[in-house]
Parts: sequence; C-alpha cells; structure tokens
Amino acid sequence: MVSQIAVIGGGQMGRGIAQVAAAAGNQVKLLDMDQAAAEAACQRLERTLGRLVEKGKLEKETCDGILSRVTPESNYSNLSDADFVIEAAPEKEEIKLKIFSSLAEVTKPSAILASNTSSISITKIGAITKQPQNVIGMHFMNPVPLMSLVEVVRGLPTSDDTYQKTVTLAESFGKTTIAARDIPGFIVNRVLIPLLNEACYALYEGLGTAEDIDKGVKLGLNHPMGPLALADLIGLDTCLAIARVLHSELGDDKYRPCPLLRQHVAAGWLGRKTQRGFYAYNELGKRIVE
Repeated sequence: MVSQIAVIGGGQMGRGIAQVAAAAGNQVKLLDMDQAAAEAACQRLERTLGRLVEKGKLEKETCDGILSRVTPESNYSNLSDADFVIEAAPEKEEIKLKIFSSLAEVTKPSAILASNTSSISITKIGAITKQPQNVIGMHFMNPVPLMSLVEVVRGLPTSDDTYQKTVTLAESFGKTTIAARDIPGFIVNRVLIPLLNEACYALYEGLGTAEDIDKGVKLGLNHPMGPLALADLIGLDTCLAIARVLHSELGDDKYRPCPLLRQHVAAGWLGRKTQRGFYAYNELGKRIVE
C-alpha cells in the first residue's frame, strides 16, 4: 500500500479523493492555495463525514480514523515524501501545467504524479516534468466516495510500472478501473459531454423545460439522473471547460458548447456549488423546488 499520498486541490473532487485515500489507510496531505483554504477543505470534509455518522451510514470510529489521516497543507516543498500525488485542480490547462511544474521541483524521482483531468492531454502535462514516465491520468467520477469507476489514462511516455501501481492504488480505494487512450475526453467524457451539451441545446431551443428534459432522459433512457441535474452536480464551468477542449482539440462542431451553457457560466450560475445552475439549491446542495 502507498503510505504517503498528496492531493492537490481542496474542492469537491479533491476532498472526495482525500477521503477514499485516507479510508484505505493512507496518510494524506490535502494541499490548497493557502493554509486557510486547505484547513477549510478539511473542515468541510469533517462536516460531510459527520453528517454520514449522524445518519448511521458511517461509524464514528471510522470517521475519526479518516480525519486523523488527512492533513491540510499549502507548501509544495512539504510534499517531498509523497509516494503518489493526485492533482484535482480546476479543469484549466494553465493551472494544471503550473502545478505539475511545481511538483517536478519538489517530489522525489520515484513519485507518481497523477492528474484527475477529464479532458487535458496527459502527454502534454508529463512533458513539463522531469520524469514523464511517472505521469498518468487518474480520472475519478463525481461524487468520488460513491462512484466506483476510475479511468486510468497513459500518456505516451507513461511506464508500465506507473500504470500498474496506479491501477493497484485505485483498487485499494475500492474502485474499478478502465484503461483509456490519451485522446481528449478519454472514454467517459467523450460520451457524456455531448449528451449534457445536447440537453442544454434542447432547453435553449425550447424543446421542453429543464424538468421535462431531465424526466424524459431518466424515464425514457433509464438514467439515474437527468443530464441537466448531472451538469449542475459536475459544475457547469467544468462541463464548459471540457466541451471547449473537445471542440478545440478534435475540431468537430458536435462538441461546440451551447450558448446557454456559456451564458450560465458567465452569470456565475455554476450548479450546486454556487446554489444555482439549471436548478436552485440550498447550502447543503439539496434542490429547491420552485
């Protein structure tokens, strides 16, 4: 088992990855832009786990064990002992490249550097590091503690050893892995984003209300969640960022982001995390019926 794991980014995905890593018995450093942000992320994780304890879905002892193994961090230089680093920063290429450039300066040569990116080239990310053979994609699904899948994406130089260690780590978290080529969108988002984007176009063109579009997909296609509600869960800014990468890199207009999606992001209506997207939400992320 990998004993020292660092997670970069204290948002919803980063906290979820830190949770499953710590639950598997690993020591985890959760790094964010500054110490206050990192501590706030740990506090949010504590509240999330506390609610599970209150509902009887998690033992108090298990909760305490997880939290004891997660440490807030803001200094890259303190990641020198990390065996495995998982980046879960916003889906912006310039941010991720900057993070991996910083990691290359402080991590030990044997450390595996993984990105939770859902669309950006792993080969390009690895190229700015000193050990591109140790760089890999580890794309978790949202919400991380509940979703069983991890896409493992090999860049061109990624070694077999890095791939096998990544699969083993994901499996130790209780996840199932699939292998995906390093082509924009990989497997899941190559299929998912056009669906979400088309649902946005359906709303934009007045084919139905958000409620009816989601209900139609849930009942007509047997999906557990409607596409607009799912986009709100993922984050509309993230959906837009992925669509832009697909459109730019693959050059096919079927990936062209819907103007309504662009407009929501411009308004700051990003979904559950801002309490407004295609639907309205309370501070706990529960939908408000209007």
